Order: sequence, then structure tokens, then C-alpha cells
Amino acid sequence: MNYDQKVLSEYEGKENGYTEEKFLNQENIKEEQHPMEKMISGADENGKSQKNAETKPEDTGYEQEKLENQDRKNEQIKEMGQVTLDRNPRKHHVELLTIIGEVEGHESAPSQSKTTKYEHVLPKLALVEDDEDVDGLLILLNTVGGDVEAGLAIAEMIASLSIPTVSLVLGGGHSIGVPMAVSADYSFVVPSATMVIHPVRSSGMFIGVAQTYRNMEKIQDRITGFIASHSHISQKRLEELMLDTTQLVKDVGTMLEGREAVEEGLIDEVGGMKEALAKLYELIDLQKAEKKM
Repeated sequence: MNYDQKVLSEYEGKENGYTEEKFLNQENIKEEQHPMEKMISGADENGKSQKNAETKPEDTGYEQEKLENQDRKNEQIKEMGQVTLDRNPRKHHVELLTIIGEVEGHESAPSQSKTTKYEHVLPKLALVEDDEDVDGLLILLNTVGGDVEAGLAIAEMIASLSIPTVSLVLGGGHSIGVPMAVSADYSFVVPSATMVIHPVRSSGMFIGVAQTYRNMEKIQDRITGFIASHSHISQKRLEELMLDTTQLVKDVGTMLEGREAVEEGLIDEVGGMKEALAKLYELIDLQKAEKKM
């Protein structure tokens, strides 16, 4: 090897070494972040970790709360047939009240009977009136009647509420169920439902004296007077229907089907759940508009 070749070889070796060293330095620079970038990156990672750590328990808590709320609703439906309807597009909070079977008063009904206990209903109605978040009340009725004083107490409570109320008769709204049906601001009945209007009955000891009959007449007047004042039927016409002897085989009174109840002026309109809720939303909107004026 001559001198020129030796110098050239040494130069290329130095150049290759410098290139390799430069490459390694660049790789090290890439791997090593700037301190500020490290802080930001670390903060981001910590933020993500913390967010993930916070989100998971929060989500779990939310799901748990959701399940507990659903359990409470199911229990409320099971025990008292009551639930809050708040999934509608207008975001109205509507309380649902069901009056099913026999209206139980001061005496307990037989254990095999389906009953609505007035000591459950009255506190519920008081809570509805006291709760400013409740916008309206929907009452579903399928009742054979029951205790006169208990039924009238429920009817008077419903009629005295300051929020809009709508009732819907399903199946039957018999006897003392009639005052409860008409106590709402607006009433509906499905076409297949029936409503029996008959005189007041007395169970237990009955004393056959004039005072007893007068007392029975007063109770009946309270019922017919309430119905007439909360519907479009006259008290005289009610008494005529009550004392009709041509319809019921072993009783005195009248059975009205859905459309007949509307024709007599007892119920406002024939309709179902869709119509009842639509009317209730309409009444709620009207009340809210009046409050804004």
C-alpha cells in the first residue's frame, strides 16, 4: 500500500466512525426527551390514569345508583301501585296512582281480595301536593268500589290538588269508584269499561228505624252531590240511574259502558293511555304558561 492509499483509508475510517457516532448521538437525542416535554407527557399520563381511576368508580357508582332507583320503583309499584313517569320528551314529572280492586276503609278486607288501602293513598296525595317537582297526576282505576268514606276521602283529596289531574277508567269504575273517577280535572274511559251506579249499601248491624233511612239518604246525597259537581251529569239524573230497576237482575241501579258514560255526561271522553297522557301534558303546559304570565 502506498502513502496515498494509506491516508485515504485512514480518512474513510475516521469518516465512518464519525458518521456512526453521529447516528448514535441522534438516536440518543430521540430517546431522551426535553425536561419540559417529560413534565407535560408525565402530567398527561397521570391525568389519564387519574381520569381512568376516577371514571371507573364513578361509573360504577352511577350504575349502582341507577339499579337502586329501579329497585325502589319496582318496590313502590309492587307495594302501592305508584310510580313517577318522567321519561317523556317534555320532561314533565307525572305521578301515577292506581286504584285497583276494593277500596279498603276502616276495616280490613279478606286476605284474598285485591285492595287499595286509603291509608296509603292519602299520604301519597299529600306528598304529591307538597312536592314542587311534580307537574301532574294520572289516576288509573279498575275498582269494584268499597268503603264509602274512604272512597270519598280519596276523591276529595284528588279534587283539591293544585296540579293538573287526569283519570282513566280501565275495566271497571263501579260504586264509590265513580266519585274517584270524576274527581280529576279531566276523565277518560276505555270503550270496554263499565261503571255501575247504585244506591248506598250498609254492612253489619242495621236498625230499621226512620233515622237510619235518613242517614242513608244523607250519605247518598253526599255522593251524588260530589259526582254532579265534578262532572256534566245532574244530581236528578244520577238518582234516576241509581234507582233503575230494569237493568240489574238482583240489584237496583244502572250499568253504563264506556261510551254510555260519556253520553250521560259522567265521563269527559272515551280514550286510552295515549289520550290520557296527552291531555295531562296539555293541562300541565297550560298551567305553566299561566304561571309565567
